[in-house]
Amino acid sequence: MHIDAPLAPEPAPPRIPLDAAAELQDHLMSACNDLERLQTLLAHACDTLLASFHGANDEADTLRSALQSSPVLDRLRSQLGTAITALQFQDMASQLVAHTQRRLRSCADRLARDAMGDDDGEAVVEEPPLRPNPVTQDEMDAGSVELF
Repeated sequence: MHIDAPLAPEPAPPRIPLDAAAELQDHLMSACNDLERLQTLLAHACDTLLASFHGANDEADTLRSALQSSPVLDRLRSQLGTAITALQFQDMASQLVAHTQRRLRSCADRLARDAMGDDDGEAVVEEPPLRPNPVTQDEMDAGSVELF
């Protein structure tokens, strides 16, 4: 009869020094805040552009009524439509920024929990997103997505 010796417990992973963990967490949270500001700037710029494009399109309609028909106006409306379609990048950018923010917050939370030695699991850690990338589209064609 062969009796195996009890296995030695696995050593705990080395802990990051608390000051280094706090500094790294500060950097991660600063990156989250920067991304949030970027999100706000992008949204504001896109809202302004969209309103301007719609205004220009309305003006083109007014000119069309006065001129009856004009190939120049038709080209202008086509260009405005293309520009509005290009603004759809803001939706994709917003999704990517929000996804990155969740990943960074999760890393910061886990870092703080691990550095503080919270082995009982009471610390609240935001789970990272399950999908690696929320946006798979890498180009836009007119009429392919209607966001506005």
